[in-house]
Amino acid sequence: MKPDGIHPRVQRELEEVLTKPLSIIFQQSWQTGVVPADWRLANVTPIHKKGQKDDPGNCRPVSLTSVPGKIMEQIILSAIMQHMKDAQVIRPSQHGFMKGRSCLTNLISCYDKVTHLVDERKAVDIVYLDFNKAFEMVSHSILLEKVAAHGLHGSTLHWVKNWLEGQAREWW
Repeated sequence: MKPDGIHPRVQRELEEVLTKPLSIIFQQSWQTGVVPADWRLANVTPIHKKGQKDDPGNCRPVSLTSVPGKIMEQIILSAIMQHMKDAQVIRPSQHGFMKGRSCLTNLISCYDKVTHLVDERKAVDIVYLDFNKAFEMVSHSILLEKVAAHGLHGSTLHWVKNWLEGQAREWW
C-alpha cells in the first residue's frame, strides 16, 4: 500500500475515470510549480543489498510513494531528457540512466573499443572508478544551476526546484 492509502490496483482499474482529473492536476502542478504534499509522502522500506541480512548496513532504503506522484515525476523526467537530447548535452557514450542502455551495453561498448585498439596494436589503459553513493551527495542547488545553464527554464525547472526543496525539508 502506498502512503496515499490508495492501492495501485484500484487506480489501474479506474484509469479511464481518473485520466482526465489527473491530467488537469498534472498540468496545474507543472504550470504553478506546486507539488502536492501527498506526492511527497513515502513509506520507506529497507531492501537487502548484500552480506548478512540482519545487518542494517547491508540494506538500502526504498521510498514507496504515491502513483500519481511517480507518474508526474516520469512526465518531468521525460521533458528534461528530451530537452537534454535536443540540446545535445548528453553524449552518445552515456549509458547510465539512459533508456535502452545499461551497465551491460556500456561494458559491450568498452570491450568493442578496447579490442579494436588492441587489434591496431595500440596501447590501452583502463581506469575503473566506483561512484558508489556519488549521486546521494549531489548538491541540489548545483544540480539546478547546471541544468539551467544547459537551457532548461520555465515551468519544468520551477517544478523540479519546488520538488527538491520539499524533499530537503522532509528528509533533512
